[in-house]
Amino acid sequence: MDNVCIIGAGSSGIVAAKILHQRGIPFDCYEKGSGIGGNWRYRNDNGMSSAYRTLHINTSKTRMAYSDYPMPDDYPDYPHHSDILTYFEKYVDHFGFRDRITFQTAVERVEPQANGGYLVHLSDGRVLPYRSVIVANGHHWSPRWPTPAFPGSERFEGVQMHAHDYKEPEPLIGKRVLVLGIGNSGVDIACDTARVGERVFLASRRGAHVIPKYILGMPTDLMTNSPVAYMPLWVQQWSMKLLVWIGRGSQKRYGVPVPDYPILSEHPTISSDLLHYVGHGKVRMKPNISEIKPHSVRFTDGSEETIDVIIYATGYNVCFPFFDANFIEVSDNFIPLYQHVVHPDHPGLYFVGLVQPLGAIMPLAELQSQWIAQLLTNESLLPSREAMYQAIQQRRDSVARQYISSPRHTIQVNYATYARDLEQEIKKKFSESR
Repeated sequence: MDNVCIIGAGSSGIVAAKILHQRGIPFDCYEKGSGIGGNWRYRNDNGMSSAYRTLHINTSKTRMAYSDYPMPDDYPDYPHHSDILTYFEKYVDHFGFRDRITFQTAVERVEPQANGGYLVHLSDGRVLPYRSVIVANGHHWSPRWPTPAFPGSERFEGVQMHAHDYKEPEPLIGKRVLVLGIGNSGVDIACDTARVGERVFLASRRGAHVIPKYILGMPTDLMTNSPVAYMPLWVQQWSMKLLVWIGRGSQKRYGVPVPDYPILSEHPTISSDLLHYVGHGKVRMKPNISEIKPHSVRFTDGSEETIDVIIYATGYNVCFPFFDANFIEVSDNFIPLYQHVVHPDHPGLYFVGLVQPLGAIMPLAELQSQWIAQLLTNESLLPSREAMYQAIQQRRDSVARQYISSPRHTIQVNYATYARDLEQEIKKKFSESR
């Protein structure tokens, strides 16, 4: 019962493991696949990776790296997914905890015990007790499909697939492709398939503010920790709008519709390619789908196009298949967590990496893990249950004021202010918590 169970050895699981290893906190980490890396292991045999062959990160290497292990100087600003996996492999070996990860072993059920702690049921048949469980199973692996389905989708005679299953563009050579969704995955896949497809369309309900990867020669996400990031929202929005306009002018001029909500009111779409491809006619913008026919798609503007393949880049479900619904229930991608880490009703249960910032998750997962380690060693205590729920509601209210209503924003955070919140939690000592 002294051990801690870590579920998953992706980017969040390995940083949690590293910190517990350094602190001398006993733990076991279970990974369903045969290697570390999670989403960043292309064609991961755990079946949960959404990476495609041409994927590059859309947060810079400086922002993505863990605090005590920088990425190599010879890496480009935006490395390929294979470079990221190599970085993770070296990180695990450098800090020496690979032997604490049990591969090809899935956690199938986590069961709370009446006297505290949890029983963890493993795919190899073992059932082991743990005093605490750290959940790091990621949130980009359970495809979210349009609900309800578009009229006529069951009659479509082409291929329908989710972005999760897109791996390479070659099967789409000479095809007429429709990508639905103007988030980061949808835009990347549209640009990727535009190199080989006969014609590629990108459809969306609202459009999106497209932010380039570079502004004034600097990776855009390096600005997210600038003094502006701590200023009132209207200042952040005005500053970002100005910088983006200076960097690439009006996206409407290229043919990409501008949404009717302010910049930073939705998780940003980061791409330096989309405007180029739209401007050259390689990607053609469309509004939302109204009807799917056997060989074509009709859109809400009344236009209709012959389509061979529909790729739904419509996001992912926050999902924990190892929890019974009567224990942990996720409602429309929302789970009540204090600081996105602690469930007020379940002591000893922690979540790492369950956030969506403008910037990389990895440094935030590192801060989360440092705080969890302090909670495990009683160096810090949590507020009362009532105070935690009050803080959760306040954060939800803040998100609702800034972002449009969408399941994708239930775990949205401002990188700079959330990092500051975690740092403040870490600084709290046991005596202060009491």
